[in-house]
Amino acid sequence: MTELPAQPVVHEVNTRVWLREVQRSTGRPAGLGDVPKDAWDEITPHGVDAVWLMGVWERSPQGRGIALWDQSLRTAFSQAVPGIQENEIAGSPYCIRRYEVDATLGGAEGLAAARAELDGRGIGLLLDYVPNHVAPDSPWVSGHPEYFVRGTPDDARRDPAAYLDTGTAVLARGRDPFFPPWPDVVQLNAFEPALRRATAEVLTRIGETCDGVRCDMAMLLMNDIFARTWGQRAGTPPPDEFWPTVIDGVRQRHPGMTFVAEAYWDLEWALQQQGFDFCYDKRLYDRILNEGAESVRRHLTADVAYQRKLVRFLENHDEPRAAQTLHPAKERAAAVLIATLPGATLWHEGQFTGRRTRLPVFLDRRPDEPVDTELRAFHERLLAGVHRSGMRTGQWRLLECAGWPDNDSGRNVLTWCWAGPAGRFLTAVNLSGQPAQGRVRLPWPELGSGPWRLAGLLDGEQYTRTGDELTGPGLFVGLDAWGTHLLAVDPGRD
Repeated sequence: MTELPAQPVVHEVNTRVWLREVQRSTGRPAGLGDVPKDAWDEITPHGVDAVWLMGVWERSPQGRGIALWDQSLRTAFSQAVPGIQENEIAGSPYCIRRYEVDATLGGAEGLAAARAELDGRGIGLLLDYVPNHVAPDSPWVSGHPEYFVRGTPDDARRDPAAYLDTGTAVLARGRDPFFPPWPDVVQLNAFEPALRRATAEVLTRIGETCDGVRCDMAMLLMNDIFARTWGQRAGTPPPDEFWPTVIDGVRQRHPGMTFVAEAYWDLEWALQQQGFDFCYDKRLYDRILNEGAESVRRHLTADVAYQRKLVRFLENHDEPRAAQTLHPAKERAAAVLIATLPGATLWHEGQFTGRRTRLPVFLDRRPDEPVDTELRAFHERLLAGVHRSGMRTGQWRLLECAGWPDNDSGRNVLTWCWAGPAGRFLTAVNLSGQPAQGRVRLPWPELGSGPWRLAGLLDGEQYTRTGDELTGPGLFVGLDAWGTHLLAVDPGRD
């Protein structure tokens, strides 16, 4: 098992789409065991610590059939990829029949080869786990009906969209409490002890093949959420929570396995307490996209230990592409922001090159889009610069950018620093569409009065300032709209 750093940088890759493009570029069949080294190099740029191969498990033929008959889905598929063909619709990677690597991707041998390729680069491997539901043709449906939330024949007659009559049992279709049932999955019962044991067993087997899992919609399995969603149909809530029971069982075999929760509804802290190493920071994403610097600053006042266990992102397969939702200059500013905060960082394949199409996860093919070479070069500099600096091995601290009576534009500048064995570093991000100025007082009295060099990690710019200025009135910062500074603070020369 590759040991991930305390705050890893993760690159999400849509496995089927990526392999299809590798095959097109090489002209040869491409399972996970056939990928050439330059293709692995492309998805593991300097600064990436782990690759999340999204969608490797065996998808449900029955679930695919449901998707093919769903006209609203077919319309969405055609809008995303005009001319999409039926044989390019694989079905949902979150409608899983079995936790076996899909044979079309190279099976277990192909995944083992992929893991070896990543391990040789010192890069970890993350895979999916879907705890809330399985496909209607999962072996569990016929073999273990006790694992599921049950209904009655009357339920199935009255509401066939919410219940599935298998002929031997009536099972609830999967759902969360705020949306109608999903037609292609059936609902597991988080309160059932046998299901908890089976979940731990599956995750233990998965742990033999990777370094961690991203758990889909993890908050749905929490006792209070599950009880509110299913009421008496789920039975009496057990005294113990689902996740501590499951994760503790897995870690008896895989103590270093990383657990990442897709989490919403402000339940990140609770899921961290239940054993997750990292939880999605959807609040930060929403604030960056829709609110201003002050809202982001308030979010960053949370306890640092809590923040170190969050996953920062600007897009993933569930969100629109950053290049589509953000002004290009704001996209770069936001990238500097998330790359230099505490916690894990999640990047989405295609984000670096400016892809704009949000691809439905059911599809094997995405449209061709031009590569934004400048954006790719920017991201390469950013990831490599942050990684080489070692800043995130130090201690992080939120700072203030102070204005003056006739100019309070500094309120739009977000600033923080890192300090540790790798050195001292300062980030300043103008999260607004107007120029901003202010002063940032650095919290390092040990700088003394002598000269210090401030070197830009992305642009190579260098400035010399005295310790008296940096720790007294503070460093003057003047930034254009969406401008940034990412600076190493090193002793200057007399």
